Amino acid sequence: MKLGVLDYGGGNLRSVLNAFDAIDAHANLVTKPEDFDAIDVLVFPGQGAFGDSIRILKETGLWEPLQAWLKAEKPYLGICLGYQLLFESSEESPGVEGLCVAKGLVRKFDPTSGLKIPHMGWNVAQWAPEQAAVWSGLPNPTYVYFVHSYYPDVQDESLALCRTDYGVSFISGIAKKNLVAVQFHPEKSQEAGLTLLRNALKVLEQ
Repeated sequence: MKLGVLDYGGGNLRSVLNAFDAIDAHANLVTKPEDFDAIDVLVFPGQGAFGDSIRILKETGLWEPLQAWLKAEKPYLGICLGYQLLFESSEESPGVEGLCVAKGLVRKFDPTSGLKIPHMGWNVAQWAPEQAAVWSGLPNPTYVYFVHSYYPDVQDESLALCRTDYGVSFISGIAKKNLVAVQFHPEKSQEAGLTLLRNALKVLEQ
């Protein structure tokens, strides 16, 4: 199985590549459209603004092959920004359309809640029992590492892989055929994150 990590010029890709090396799953960077032809699983990690990242993906020619990959339901693992872009739009970038793989709006945490924004640090993921293959070997809930100011308000509850509370209860990960995507950072979540990456790759191989 050949892994490709999408490089759109943002985010700490080295930590993601290192995490895959740690589980003996070498990944190459996807930097141009033709690189999609050489991989079996696409990993989209990253941090950054919703609208800016889409602009960069379009400018580099990566947006259309990314859309085609998801439309064909090829194996996809999304992390942080790679999760948020799956939805229709974001309050961060009004008027910018996302990948529309799942219905929902990416919302900003309420600044009047008294909570620190961004949501940064360890918090729990409460796993959905029906998605047990993705979190096999992990406790329920599991502490994982977050860094984000926006969260997807997911319309289809059946997609939920896990939930997290931070002023509001939100779906912090989704899973469906050939797709796993999470708001938190497995590559920063120590052994629990590596276990999740192993499981996700097994699920996506099926």
